[in-house]
Amino acid sequence: MPRYAYVNGRFTRHGDAAVHIEDRGYQFADGVYEVIPVHTGELVDEGPHMDRLERSLSELSIPMPLSRRALSLVAAELMRRNALTNGFIYMQITRGVAPRDHKFPKKPTKPALTMTTRQLPQPEATFERGGFSVVSVPDIRWKRRDIKSISLLPNILAKQKAAEAGCEEAWQVDEDGFVTEGSATNAWIVTKDGKVVTRRSDAGILGGITRLSLLKVMRVEGIELEIRPFSLEEAHEAREAFLTSSTNYVTPITRIDGKPVGNGHPGILTMKLRKAYIDHVVHGKAGAERFEVEAT
Repeated sequence: MPRYAYVNGRFTRHGDAAVHIEDRGYQFADGVYEVIPVHTGELVDEGPHMDRLERSLSELSIPMPLSRRALSLVAAELMRRNALTNGFIYMQITRGVAPRDHKFPKKPTKPALTMTTRQLPQPEATFERGGFSVVSVPDIRWKRRDIKSISLLPNILAKQKAAEAGCEEAWQVDEDGFVTEGSATNAWIVTKDGKVVTRRSDAGILGGITRLSLLKVMRVEGIELEIRPFSLEEAHEAREAFLTSSTNYVTPITRIDGKPVGNGHPGILTMKLRKAYIDHVVHGKAGAERFEVEAT
């Protein structure tokens, strides 16, 4: 069956989809994106993902191209046309088309909206029990990482370094020696005394929606949490480590910079969290309500 994309009000065959040559997303990366996972034909945590999309747009002074309800309807129709059962839907919104000039156009432009889908196996069905390996790289990104910008060149370079090192992910390290996040994931460790540690969600990292849902899962499970930066050295000495993302869920990390984490196998607590998060996906696909759990 043909694959479809959505481009500025029209459903079109994926191979025919195109944007204007002077779209500011194409020329300046002047836009944002959102990736919403799909499990058994339903969007996972749709509400929080839409919250983040609206916030990113607001930070760049780009209006929503459609109402949230209309975006949901377009997404549902695209999923139907592509028979999407498991995978994700990708939304991208840019400032729109204007003559090339760095500053915002004087005349308001109509935001450009594109959507695509990708079918993927269910993460719980494809997880390799050996876990992921990561390599550390300097964090060379801009200072507003909380905006889900389509400008991802530093992330691409980090991911390429990981691939060249035979790793699945790169952990980015700031000038003070603290891990910020992965190239496309959030970073976590488990200390020797069993506390889960992750960095506070601020301008230094992207507030992951899987991360947000896992924090709620941990609160329900009564797992002790520390919201603080952790150093690369501390990660090397951790009992367990894992990453979270919309497409990888909760995935154990068993090697950092070639060194085993703990005993070199997926940790017991990590696997417990993975199972608990998958239960959230299976039974709560519509998404959790907004909540605050990041107490000092």
